[in-house]
Amino acid sequence: MSTPILEARNITKYFADPVRVQVLRDISFGLGRGEFASIVGKSGCGKSTLLYILSTMDTDYEGTLLLDGAVMGGKTEAELARVRNEQIGFVFQFHYLLNEFSVLRNVMLPGQKLGRLSPQELEHRAYEKLRLLGIADEARKMPYQLSGGQKQRVAIARALINDPLIIMGDEPTGNLDKKNSGVVFDIFQELAQAHQQALLIVTHDPAFAAKTHRIIEMEDGRIMREASRPNS
Repeated sequence: MSTPILEARNITKYFADPVRVQVLRDISFGLGRGEFASIVGKSGCGKSTLLYILSTMDTDYEGTLLLDGAVMGGKTEAELARVRNEQIGFVFQFHYLLNEFSVLRNVMLPGQKLGRLSPQELEHRAYEKLRLLGIADEARKMPYQLSGGQKQRVAIARALINDPLIIMGDEPTGNLDKKNSGVVFDIFQELAQAHQQALLIVTHDPAFAAKTHRIIEMEDGRIMREASRPNS
């Protein structure tokens, strides 16, 4: 069996404000290449807290987190920052595009930070990602010239620029109408099926979650239920 892209083993988390409160309880699951999973649950159940740990942005937890078989515990902040830039692509509810830069430059930014490719190679790759998402014609525009749905597609292209092991999303369709939510879902599904991209998406949208390969349902800091369907 191949190594999971992402593996959580007995992840437990406490907050201290001002008393010690347990917010995650013994979370364990794995995510494989090409798997498209959603995390659902009521507000306050721990979904976003878990995502911050899985994305290595929160290191104050008990248990073990592995990315592509490598343990994330004990790494320096600089090492984790490189892991995030190199291996994890992020898509949030709000696109966080920089209005002073063109669409193309916004997509290129994480690649420039990584520093692996020449400017010409990086620009070529950015165009490839925009073409994959059907918005290459908008490459020279500024973000404020785009619709909300187009901006989120640019954000997905930016998340893909370094060919990450996994895409993580925190309510990526939460700010979109039904039509654009469907477009984003179709993009994620295509990434999983045609490009074997692993995706882990926190969502409040039951219709979105119902179409993913696996639903991880959380309640009171625990995984209460997992439901899977065959990849299709």
